[in-house]
Amino acid sequence: MHIVVCVKQVPDTSQVRIDPETNTLIREGVPSIMNPLDAFAVEGAVRLKEELGGRVTALSMGPPQAEAVVREAIAHGCDEGILLSDPAFAGSDTWTTSYTLARAIRRLDDVKLVLCGNQAIDGDTAQVGPGLAVHLGWSQATYVSDIQGANGEELTAECLTDRGIEVLQVKLPAVMTALKDLNEPRLPSLISQMRARRCKIETWGLEEIDDDEKQFGLNGSPTRVIRVFSPPPRGEARIWNGEPADAARELAAALDGEGLL
Repeated sequence: MHIVVCVKQVPDTSQVRIDPETNTLIREGVPSIMNPLDAFAVEGAVRLKEELGGRVTALSMGPPQAEAVVREAIAHGCDEGILLSDPAFAGSDTWTTSYTLARAIRRLDDVKLVLCGNQAIDGDTAQVGPGLAVHLGWSQATYVSDIQGANGEELTAECLTDRGIEVLQVKLPAVMTALKDLNEPRLPSLISQMRARRCKIETWGLEEIDDDEKQFGLNGSPTRVIRVFSPPPRGEARIWNGEPADAARELAAALDGEGLL
């Protein structure tokens, strides 16, 4: 079974900066890491490969330095890696990001499953996985905490919901998004790290997946960040002491004075 695992290079959360012209994250020159939840997706993909056979392709989209997370995924057990990198992809929102990834996945042979981390720590939207399923026209399971391989036609997924755990039979091909409950990522061996350093990473640009630049990057994004600002500081807290009934009356009077009742 051919599995694609999507990994993202994200800026260290303590070093986030915003470009004042484009209102997008500045990634160049900023310390970066693999998105933490993507590590669980990588481990999930490798375990399925070990159980069912096949291969795992690590796929990422970003500037040239994002090659590092593709190599990291290979060190953790992926067989090969592809980086989507082109100035035309810059500034993509979640819709266009998922579209770009989907176009690349369509180029690969016989992909049965795409695994992603449930969300990235820089955007925290949890939208790229479901967007991929829409663009590909595949089944999807989100907030996945367990995957069991049944056969080549479907997988069993446990999904965390507001009502508890749902157990789904998911027909392949499918897209799944992983939570940290899915597994415990393995530590890469020295041999796997050496293989990752030597492995050739393919880089695909606009020409490799499409020729219509209007569909990608800022040009193809239906959402734009108009303004970035810090919220105003909160006022000082007010505390009412004494008997509960007296405190409740004082609170009600204060809210009424503010026109909130």
